Amino acid sequence: MTLTDYLYYIILPVLAFSVLLIVYRFIKGPSIADKIIALDVLITTGIGIIGVYSIIHGRSTFLDTAMILALIAFLSTVAFSYYLEKRNRKK
Repeated sequence: MTLTDYLYYIILPVLAFSVLLIVYRFIKGPSIADKIIALDVLITTGIGIIGVYSIIHGRSTFLDTAMILALIAFLSTVAFSYYLEKRNRKK
């Protein structure tokens, strides 16, 4: 089994299944914090899929896109956390 076979037949199905579980958690999350965490994990899984695609096709430009997406995900998580903290202080 080569690396490409391993990525196609093991890693990508696991990532696809995890996307389904994360979307379920995003829809059913009882609180806004659960939904924010699910969205962050969904973006992280998308970064993993971009990384696998980059390895399979041998294009490193997709890794730059993944890095920018990771930065946006981090900043959005920090912004949502700041918003939740401010909202809880007003109560």
